[in-house]
Amino acid sequence: MLDSAHSFPAEPNVAIDEDRIHKALANPFRRKILAWLKTPHETFAQGHIDFRHGVPVNAIQARCGLSQSTVSAHISTLLGAGLVVSTRVGQWILLSRNEAVIAAFASQIGSRL
Repeated sequence: MLDSAHSFPAEPNVAIDEDRIHKALANPFRRKILAWLKTPHETFAQGHIDFRHGVPVNAIQARCGLSQSTVSAHISTLLGAGLVVSTRVGQWILLSRNEAVIAAFASQIGSRL
């Protein structure tokens, strides 16, 4: 059961943790990652990358120039908040936005504020 003070069901089968999402969005770099994932074809060099399943974590690291551990910590926060999902394809971990959670959170904020 969800605690309505901190978490709430946004739409059927989509549960979001409002506090974790706010924490994740409080950091400008994490917001930047979400923006990059929104338009990966415009943000990342396409070359051999197929964005149908997401963006490789190493492409995010290469774009920002931060250490692997720093990028991993930020991605972990986004994953924990449910704002992104990861998919393993062979040796690669690919990230993509969780549009259902983002839409549910935006809708909830819009109705509450």
